[in-house]
Amino acid sequence: MAYITLNNFQVAEDQAEGFEQRWRQRRSRLQGVPGFESFRLLRGETSEGAVHYASHTTWASKEAFEAWMHSDHFVQAHRGDPLPKGMVLAHPRLQCFDVVLEN
Repeated sequence: MAYITLNNFQVAEDQAEGFEQRWRQRRSRLQGVPGFESFRLLRGETSEGAVHYASHTTWASKEAFEAWMHSDHFVQAHRGDPLPKGMVLAHPRLQCFDVVLEN
């Protein structure tokens, strides 16, 4: 079964457009990575001046995700200009899931 990761971000409401634009403009380094299946940037609700976002990736397996985490592709994907100060209100929080049922 598949493996899904969500990296959760709390973004200042007045910075949401800029946050999305950075994701649109960034060069993806996931295409062609063994076991990578899909990526989505999700926008959730706004609460107390923050917009909840999650980057969602689907992998063929946990092992494929872990191999990517320890690869040069991972290093290259996370290199670059840091986010502007105040854009992200807390350190991103990674959540990982084994798919146990799929219809």
